[in-house]
Amino acid sequence: MTLPVNAISSALQQLQSMAAQAAGGSTAATGATAAGASGAATAGGFASALKASLDKISGDQTKAIGESQAFELGASNVSLNDVMVDMQKANVGFQFGLQVRNKLVSAYNDIMQMQV
Repeated sequence: MTLPVNAISSALQQLQSMAAQAAGGSTAATGATAAGASGAATAGGFASALKASLDKISGDQTKAIGESQAFELGASNVSLNDVMVDMQKANVGFQFGLQVRNKLVSAYNDIMQMQV
């Protein structure tokens, strides 16, 4: 029963660290904008955070597929519990990435429909 609690607390810690990084990046970008620089620091920070998230999602999926194949081949060091947990982690990560993509597309469409 402690496994889901540990997984939830781990996910919460990751979200908090990402929020702290985003807050740190936005204050640095605000200071740079106030100094007369462009908002490129914010775009670079967002792009790198997005790429890191996509790489993590891809890595989780690759790990889950590798473990499931190892389990199917009868590897003694891979249990069904580990395979199922990793498959669910990969699925949740993919669904999260999909929702972020949908929100980004929606925001882009809203911005494109604004009249200047």
